[in-house]
Amino acid sequence: MTFINKLARDEAGATAIEYGLIAALIAVAAITAMGALGGTLTNTFNKVQGDMQAPITAAG
Repeated sequence: MTFINKLARDEAGATAIEYGLIAALIAVAAITAMGALGGTLTNTFNKVQGDMQAPITAAG
């Protein structure tokens, strides 16, 4: 029982685990944001491509 109590009170490594959890949370938030903005960015780049392609096609 003393071994379990000692493990429960031991805080060595707790900071590293907390930083790991924070990094994981930031990664999940970034992936979610990129997924949400992905469609909008694709549409924007396709519009720019179309706007640039029209004068080239007309000139050529």
